[in-house]
Amino acid sequence: MSTGSGAATFVDRYPEEASIVRQAFFVAFVAFGLGALFGVIQALHRTDILRFIPSTDYYTVLTAHGVLLVIVFTIFFLVGLFQWAITRSFDRPVEDIRITKAWLALMSVGSVVTGVTILLGFVDEVGISADVLFTFYAPLQAHPLFYAGLAVFLVGTWIAGADWFRSWLAWNAEHPDDRIPLQAFVVLTTMLMWYIATIGVAVAVLFFLLPWSLGLIETVNPLLTRTLFWFFGHPVVYFWLMPAYLLWYTVLPKIAGGRLFSDPLARVVFVLFLLLSTPVGIHHQYLDPGIAESFKFIAMTNTMFLLLPSLLTAFTVVASVEHGARQRGGTGLFGWLRALPWRDPAFTGMMLAGLMFAAGGFSGMINAGMNINYLVHNTLWVPGHFHLTVGTAVALTMMAGTYWLWPQLTNRRLYSRPIGLLQVVVWFGGMALMSNAMHVSGLYGIPRRTAEPQYQGFDFSTAFGSVAELNVQLAIGGTLLFVSALLFLANLAFSWGNPTTSGLGQTLPPALSGPDDSPRVLDNMRLWAAIALVLVALAYALPLGAIVADSGLFGPGGDAYPVTVVLNSVAVTAERLTASVGATLADVGGVLEVIR
Repeated sequence: MSTGSGAATFVDRYPEEASIVRQAFFVAFVAFGLGALFGVIQALHRTDILRFIPSTDYYTVLTAHGVLLVIVFTIFFLVGLFQWAITRSFDRPVEDIRITKAWLALMSVGSVVTGVTILLGFVDEVGISADVLFTFYAPLQAHPLFYAGLAVFLVGTWIAGADWFRSWLAWNAEHPDDRIPLQAFVVLTTMLMWYIATIGVAVAVLFFLLPWSLGLIETVNPLLTRTLFWFFGHPVVYFWLMPAYLLWYTVLPKIAGGRLFSDPLARVVFVLFLLLSTPVGIHHQYLDPGIAESFKFIAMTNTMFLLLPSLLTAFTVVASVEHGARQRGGTGLFGWLRALPWRDPAFTGMMLAGLMFAAGGFSGMINAGMNINYLVHNTLWVPGHFHLTVGTAVALTMMAGTYWLWPQLTNRRLYSRPIGLLQVVVWFGGMALMSNAMHVSGLYGIPRRTAEPQYQGFDFSTAFGSVAELNVQLAIGGTLLFVSALLFLANLAFSWGNPTTSGLGQTLPPALSGPDDSPRVLDNMRLWAAIALVLVALAYALPLGAIVADSGLFGPGGDAYPVTVVLNSVAVTAERLTASVGATLADVGGVLEVIR
């Protein structure tokens, strides 16, 4: 073993906790690789550039891509990062490593069960499938194992949160007058948000979808279960974002050479996310006729308030990075930008992710507005926005953050910083191409969630260029993203072969404005959790009550829709519909001619 000159690493001080973090990251990156593979298959298939699967299997690919990337990859990375943050912040080992291992095992088992159930959709002879997409809307019905796996996974995350709150209580008993360290503050507020948000999806899965798939109940209310999903579905976006925010606020200033600008402002941001992230889910349901327009308007108004923590984050993070640049000798109005460590893949990746997040914020404002949302709802615009936020702001920050964390968790240097730098730039370029094509295609009305967006006989008219050019752009972008994913995974795999080296530890400097500059009420977790619950009750009690009163707890009845798609039937139906519309227009033309 060679000798370094730095401080002790996280793995030196907490080897068992570091093992937990590495295991969580391992599951996350396996899911990331599989999800990236399914992503490039989608991009090439729907653009009709390269097809090697039948279109009926496209929906299995789409479901696997969504679940593996936006559930398994992001949340396993989150629990690994949060375990590192809690242990590092409180500077103490976990209270009982057996509990920590238990929640990681539960999450892993749940992910495997759900993932295998999805992938069995490729094997028709088995009779097990779950082609219900990430949103798993009823009346599409998955195999019971899909819902059971989700339930086990969810329970694992709940135990993880309890494990971290237990660490906080133990630390607080020894430090009753100390402020909660910022990284731990992020973890605790995020988990409070998670506990509140998962009430909706837990009720939907355990009381409706799982019993329905088992045949214990005959029907479900699709609007009720969809509303319960989005009760969870919007705050889960911020659940994904919180690891990125944690890295932006606490690690990025360090890499830039400076310190966090304001600890109090950061605490305000995370309290706002806890309060505002859940009461806005109905803005995903603007086109649902079963929800009154007044409730949709309230959700839209609440959504606009979420711009505030994002704007505060932009100010604080940029100010922190600028402070670091000036500490490195940067001068001038914009000249300080040249002093930043752009050759460091961790820094460049996080900065590019933040830039994409700003672009995603602008498209998100379009989604949030009721009237303009009608133009882009259920078009490619929506996944275009989603890939800017979760696909880049979150995913690219996680990859960049891994480059910085890796030596702390393994005592091994990164295999290649130049490859890491290339990887984050390729991801940024690929996403810029693909997301741009998706946004523009959405403005032309090209639909999402379909293997056959061409709609034979229908012409998408473009203001400039052509749909073919947009398809090429989307396919190239998706391919670059897959190449970037391979570079990332290969870099980490080769890094594991590096010799162990001591002294690679990194410390995080205190903020310029520390926690004592903020009121202690910000650390009152019980207060903010109570206010968040009240806001959720105000936002959802009346809409949910109206849905149940209108169509019943289990809906008006009817059979489940199959999750398989027969393209011939779709084509015949479309042909008959076209002929019917054409005949009607001909009749109307004849009447007009008589009147004339």
